[in-house]
Amino acid sequence: MTLEEYGALFLEALSRTRIAVPEGTLLYRVADEVVEMAAAYHSDGIVFLRTGDPVNALAGFAYGLGWLDAGSRLGLLEPLAPHPPDQVDACIPDSQSAHLDEKTRRYRRMLHSALLMVETGPDEASPLHAGAESLRSAAHSWYAEGVEHLDAGDRAGALARFSYGYAWLDAGIRAGLFRITGERGLFTV
Repeated sequence: MTLEEYGALFLEALSRTRIAVPEGTLLYRVADEVVEMAAAYHSDGIVFLRTGDPVNALAGFAYGLGWLDAGSRLGLLEPLAPHPPDQVDACIPDSQSAHLDEKTRRYRRMLHSALLMVETGPDEASPLHAGAESLRSAAHSWYAEGVEHLDAGDRAGALARFSYGYAWLDAGIRAGLFRITGERGLFTV
């Protein structure tokens, strides 16, 4: 799927997304913020795409879809329909090669650091503890897949996976499932 198709898939996913928790509840506010973050990154991705920056468009789309998918996994949003970045075939022009390389390597370092700087917030006896571990596991998995793609020379595939996985961590922090134990600037808080 091209970047344009990826952006269209994202817009379709946003248009179908509904908040699954009652208005006025504490979780409604979290769900609303998750949708707001996803919509902002869709908008950013479209602007980047239109202004000739496919690298940031790819990162924005993958990050925003990660927010939607993490929100669905948390039960905050419906439908539960994942949008992993494994089908995007972002053709980044050779003229953007240095930009793609820098951003991909930077996101790898940032996500690696971020994974080390969070700990599960809820008590082990709480069902939310297992939920937090599920989100952390998803972020770790996407990080590992990103490293595999980077090692194989697929920088665009790696960037999409790092961005998508990062969103799962950030959504978990926003939902109160993680505590930041290090540099807060690595997170969208």
